[in-house]
Amino acid sequence: MAEPRATGSGRAMHALLRELYPICRSITGDGVRQTLHVLERHLPPGLQVHEVASGTPVFDWAVPAEWNIRDAYIADRQGRRVVDFREHSLHVVSYSTPVHRWVSRAELEEHLHSLPEQPDLIPYRTSYYNPTWGFCLAHNQRQQLLDDEYEVCIDSTLDANGSLTYGQLVLHGESEEEVLFSCHICHPSLANDNLASLVVAAELAQWLAARPRRRYTYRFVFVPVTVGAITWLHEHQHTAVPRIRHGLVLSLLGGPGNFTYKSSRQAQTTIDRAVAVALRDADLGGFEQRAFSPYGYDERQYCSPGFNLPVGCLTRTPFGEFPEYHTSADNPDFVQPRQLKESWRVLRRVCQVLEHNYAYQNLSPFGEPQLGRRGLYKHLGGGLDGQQWQMALLWVLNQSDGQHTLLDVAERSGLEFRLLNKAARALRQVGLLTKA
Repeated sequence: MAEPRATGSGRAMHALLRELYPICRSITGDGVRQTLHVLERHLPPGLQVHEVASGTPVFDWAVPAEWNIRDAYIADRQGRRVVDFREHSLHVVSYSTPVHRWVSRAELEEHLHSLPEQPDLIPYRTSYYNPTWGFCLAHNQRQQLLDDEYEVCIDSTLDANGSLTYGQLVLHGESEEEVLFSCHICHPSLANDNLASLVVAAELAQWLAARPRRRYTYRFVFVPVTVGAITWLHEHQHTAVPRIRHGLVLSLLGGPGNFTYKSSRQAQTTIDRAVAVALRDADLGGFEQRAFSPYGYDERQYCSPGFNLPVGCLTRTPFGEFPEYHTSADNPDFVQPRQLKESWRVLRRVCQVLEHNYAYQNLSPFGEPQLGRRGLYKHLGGGLDGQQWQMALLWVLNQSDGQHTLLDVAERSGLEFRLLNKAARALRQVGLLTKA
């Protein structure tokens, strides 16, 4: 059997991000399929690609017509492309209807989008459910369009007989209870939003696949934002959905800011607490916890009242709170390998908390058992390491009444979860502890 490859390489994740960056993605179309095809080479075996026909009712929505684009430009009288989709996929408003004609400068202005306050950047705009066409460009570039008329061409299609594409990977564990990781896969050339999370999720899946045993089954879902998550929920409402015990929406995991965690609608579920402990233990310079709100990414779909799943959202700096957000400045240079690796490490810690969060029963509960004669004390001359190890043993013994889990102990003691889990293993080995 081949040795599993090493995981957690920030450079490898960044290289994959650069490979995915040029692809023009939207909520449907070949860009999503191409992205899943590339991801499949970097995931454990078993990625399933699903196609749901346009027009399919999914709760209060319907799967939209499939959008694809081949080319787009604005050209002057000399045939020079002054705005060229081939240079950057953000130049076209996503889901633009096809157009090819000459327009006046005044009419063109009605279909242009730029950022006067960030004049060198191209904005990201969409028209998913409001049929129109448009171009996005740097404001400085826009101010140079002085001719009386221009040729506009958007060579796109909207196919009512198309489909919506999503992917999912299931890593089976000892239990059918599931942990869900969900990423949106519909943004074009934006590196932090959300390519960073796709590559971190792929790396996390490889790490989980290499584990000899998994307590939970892990499901990775790659869906177009909003309608994709709603479609997935509709298709799995009677199968996978009832098995979900913990879940995270992953987004914006490659930027430079500190981590931010938005809790599930239920709040204080195991996943909410596990993420808080994992971030605390990672000691990366602080993090922020925010209460649930019904606005944001697909956590609002998973947490809608009909489902009310225990699904939170993990990001670094949240959407709309960094100047590069939804602009051409969100490029591969904005995302650093170190930040990708940090995000992977945090998620690895979250999984470790979920995997090892058991309640235990102290088998010698009348007073403290004698630990020294069982070889559990390290003779380190009173150093901090020895003191923390002693405290971990004592905390685990004291709280192991069959009711408290290791996560409870980690929260109450302030000690690192990994240390408490190590202490629990040591106490089990000498017959002082058993799983409740």
